[in-house]
Amino acid sequence: MADRGPALLAVAHGTRDPAGPAVVRELLGRVRAMRPGLRVAEAYGELAEPSLEEAASVLAPGGGPVVVVPLMLARGYHALIDIPERAARLLPGAVAARPLGPDPLLAAALAGRLAECARTRTPPRRPDAVVLGAAGSADPAGAVDVRAAAQLLARRLRRPVTCGFVAAGGPTLDEAVARLRRRGAARVAVATYLLAPGRFLDRVRACGADAVAAPIGAHDAAARLVLRRYDEALSRMNEPVSVR
Repeated sequence: MADRGPALLAVAHGTRDPAGPAVVRELLGRVRAMRPGLRVAEAYGELAEPSLEEAASVLAPGGGPVVVVPLMLARGYHALIDIPERAARLLPGAVAARPLGPDPLLAAALAGRLAECARTRTPPRRPDAVVLGAAGSADPAGAVDVRAAAQLLARRLRRPVTCGFVAAGGPTLDEAVARLRRRGAARVAVATYLLAPGRFLDRVRACGADAVAAPIGAHDAAARLVLRRYDEALSRMNEPVSVR
């Protein structure tokens, strides 16, 4: 089947944990299945292969435009500066999409992972409180996005959702869980606001919650969102240039 439109270069943050790239590849497999014929390439900003530079070297000889989709869940240095600037250098004419989150589709995926986690409990039991556990960012916009994601999940679950961070920003996830316990929550569940396994997942799991859901991973809602971001960026690429 012939390629349909510009290539989609999906760029994840990267991790030394091999489980991380494996999950990203599974997610991109779902993206390909949803849009047959679209050329979908995988890359990482750091710590994993192929690097953004390696992926670009494969795409560049074939020519044609490329849409770069950062597989990031919030705004921050990598999504807004690092990946777009590197892509523009390596792939002239490339267009960078905005990060995946926040978005109702991610809330749907998070709710699904929480439900899966609950089903593994014997007996299944609804938690008294839910926390969105995120990596965090030095960019204040990233924290704003995580709080917006918590609000979207709260609407989806029809219950309050707080948030906590494991790498940057506050409150820390440990503090958020402890605060809920002081307020009387006997069982606290964490919705893991990470795309794939890695060192941040280890920190989330060590927060002291009673249940920690799996990362978003290769969820159909996440695959649809990758394509949504691609389409949004593609529409900008196709906008006519005004002549003054």
